[in-house]
Amino acid sequence: MTLTIAALAPLLAVFALLVLCRWPATRAMPFAYVVVVAVGIAAWKMDPIVVMAASLKGGMIALTLLWIILPALALLYTLRETGGMAVIRTGFHDISPDARVQALIVAWLFGSFMEGAAGFGTPAAIAGPLLVALGFPPLAACASALIIQSTAVTFGAVGTPIIIGMGEALNVPSVLEIVDASPVTYDAFIAGIGARAATVHAICGLLVPFMLLAVLGRMFGRDRSARTALSIWPFALFSAVAFVVPYLAVAWLLGPEFPSLLGSLVALAIVVPAARRGFLLHGEPVWTFAPTEDWDPTWTSEGTTTSRETNESRSSSGALRDLVDSEIGLLRAWSPYIVAASILVITRLYVLPLRGWLQSVELTWESILATELSQGVQPLYLPGTVLALAALITPWLHRKPMAATARAWRDATSTLAKPAMALLFAVALVRVFIDSGLNKSGLESMPIYLANQLASTVGDAWPFFAPVVGAMGAFVAGSNTVSDLMFGVFQFSVAAAAGLPVVMVLALQAVGGAAGNMITVHNVVAASATVGLVGKEGALIRITLIPMIVYLLIAGLLGMLFTQGLIPEPF
Repeated sequence: MTLTIAALAPLLAVFALLVLCRWPATRAMPFAYVVVVAVGIAAWKMDPIVVMAASLKGGMIALTLLWIILPALALLYTLRETGGMAVIRTGFHDISPDARVQALIVAWLFGSFMEGAAGFGTPAAIAGPLLVALGFPPLAACASALIIQSTAVTFGAVGTPIIIGMGEALNVPSVLEIVDASPVTYDAFIAGIGARAATVHAICGLLVPFMLLAVLGRMFGRDRSARTALSIWPFALFSAVAFVVPYLAVAWLLGPEFPSLLGSLVALAIVVPAARRGFLLHGEPVWTFAPTEDWDPTWTSEGTTTSRETNESRSSSGALRDLVDSEIGLLRAWSPYIVAASILVITRLYVLPLRGWLQSVELTWESILATELSQGVQPLYLPGTVLALAALITPWLHRKPMAATARAWRDATSTLAKPAMALLFAVALVRVFIDSGLNKSGLESMPIYLANQLASTVGDAWPFFAPVVGAMGAFVAGSNTVSDLMFGVFQFSVAAAAGLPVVMVLALQAVGGAAGNMITVHNVVAASATVGLVGKEGALIRITLIPMIVYLLIAGLLGMLFTQGLIPEPF
């Protein structure tokens, strides 16, 4: 019991300080980092050199995350400088002036597309700022971008959590021996995990648009009513079905690479024209946020500039500039994002050599501080590099002076200054927590130890709790892929020992790992940074915690039903 409490201490510290005490991440994460270091050295008997090496590894990972956020911000600010963002904003208003419809299109569908194309926090870095540009309060924009970080995540970055996360985690003798004795190949085994994960996700995903609208209405609506926001429930259901049906079909027919990517593209092609024609929206009053001056102060940070404030404070010269900017045209305004998304998709396809070429350029720190820990980074393959390229060529695409680029990057760097420190401590904490298995006590790492304690307690009810373990892995690691790598063999072993269908249990792990992205600390910090929302991380977690719990409860219940034989399993 003492060790269990000790292993929980870092997680409880993060939750208590961010959510209960409402500390900003810039204060909470350094304190929680001290807690995990103390637990690692005192209870897990980690060598201080290993703690330092794990922290440095976390620092390298944090820098790669910052290289996604910074270019995303620079692209946004460049679009603001060239006038492209005003055109994009007008384009969305032309589709529908209703903020609920805009949230479903930008966050749920476009965010899922960016997840399928790039993953690794890219949806929040792009969808969040777009929503702010449409007039969303920054807190509402961040919450929307995080809530949709669920259904699409298991197949993010062209299937990386399944192909790499599960594929690498389970590529061990104990698993291969069982797979080799079965009638399926290893690749089919991994694809089967993805297909079953998509089945659970598709059912849970039907609720995501409803949870998104409920949060917007209850937390940010003029009347603070979820019911009012949900009055367009037929359209919300339509947008959900338009995504999950092709998503599920692709997962079963084509494999784990394209469910999120193709599902969201099909949905966008269906939902956008439907919204433009008012399909299922006739007779609905337009739902918008209150004027900026009536917003709750907690929805923004000091110094945050919203699109409405910008609109209201424009001078006559600014209005003239917007008139000129409107000549850019909608397609040209979107061209930087089109270029970025196209490059991301092309460079993530396994069938093309570009992926291998870009990944071959790797900077690696082997044996950090003479320990077993190493960390590499593939700079050309990072989504941030593509976003940086898009930001740099935006003035040329929009036929504007290149001076806009320097101003945009300067503003982006300034915006990122405070969140960067919180992110560095958050990822360092995560790596010490995960790498605590390198110790002199003989104990498993803290997350594996906690998972073992949970498994021994719940017994046959494990399918209900399997997604919880996946979510815990994502919460501490900030990644569905890392959660699968961390817990893949563990989930396989628990399922095999209990006589449960291992493919479904592994699928539940993948589902939970995706849902955990809604509240993972460095996703929250990163999403906040993209809209200049500093110090509100705890408020964001309080908002997204309930949708994540609902998602996990439904996934767990489905897991219990499926493991009772409703879906035949190969094992």
